[in-house]
Amino acid sequence: MTDKPAGPGNTPLGIVEPTRRRWRASIVFAVVVGAAIGGVVGLIAGRWPGLVTAAVIAALLLFMAWAFARRTLWLEGGSRVVARTIGRKSVDLKTAEQLELMVTDMRGIRTVGLLISGGGKSINLPLATYSGTGVRELGILVLRKLADALAASENTGGLVFSQLLVAQLRAEAKGEAAADRPLYRIASVAPTGRLAQRLHPEAITRFVASLE
Repeated sequence: MTDKPAGPGNTPLGIVEPTRRRWRASIVFAVVVGAAIGGVVGLIAGRWPGLVTAAVIAALLLFMAWAFARRTLWLEGGSRVVARTIGRKSVDLKTAEQLELMVTDMRGIRTVGLLISGGGKSINLPLATYSGTGVRELGILVLRKLADALAASENTGGLVFSQLLVAQLRAEAKGEAAADRPLYRIASVAPTGRLAQRLHPEAITRFVASLE
């Protein structure tokens, strides 16, 4: 379970995913990777070094999965995005130094996220995830608040991302299928075979202009 953001004015930004299913997948992945690496080490250095290596790798991967499961995101004060895992960090959309759109592709799940950077900190805010088994997107109220905050940003790219989210809202209001919504279209046109990729700002600007 993740910690809930405190404060009546805070807006949760998380995309809900079934916890049990995620943990099962994480455990299987950790065991398989740990066993594979431990097996290689065992062939070279012997049985016990291989077992120790497998245990360490599996434990490290499980710890990373646990930390990710604890990750909580929320919007504070209307413009500050806060992320909490073990520690806490925040970036204000109004004064963000860099705004980028990132698409990640892991185990058949594509995630479209807004990478927000400022003050030496970076937060990847997932906007939507798409897979063969389902679609998860931020809610209408959350997208509206993010769009307003981005429109008021001092970063020149904020307006483009605000328009993108507004287009997503319009598509949802019209009842368009997920495949016809802007965020899905961006996720689908991104090149395959890459774990994570940042989309070129000019390409995003052209894409948003084509939606009008």
